Amino acid sequence: QVQLVESGGGLVQPGASLRLSCAAEGRTISSLSMGWFRQAPGKERDFVAHIRYSAALFPARTYYADSVKGRFTISRDSAKNTILLQMDSLKPEDTAVYYCAAAVGNVRAPMSSRDYDYWGQGTQVTVSS
Repeated sequence: QVQLVESGGGLVQPGASLRLSCAAEGRTISSLSMGWFRQAPGKERDFVAHIRYSAALFPARTYYADSVKGRFTISRDSAKNTILLQMDSLKPEDTAVYYCAAAVGNVRAPMSSRDYDYWGQGTQVTVSS
């Protein structure tokens, strides 16, 4: 069993930055595939970013949704067993509840929510002037 705890959300103005954190308990992140998803009011839950550590490849492999590529960066803090999502140049359309997700080992499709086994409680990100 894995527990995920997100933090770092808040209300910011367009163009500002936020950094989200996802702390994993129960397994080390080196044994997990981890991702971020987001869900805006009245919308479906969308893929944001994914990271998978590999001892044979450093840095870790990462994937991003086209809508955030170049603005968001997913990374890991191994000492804290935590996944980070650095969000820069935030736009109003980034407003959503952001969820951390994890799967044991690899996933078939990093962008598919069905491939993840564990989910955090979500953290609200609001971008508004």
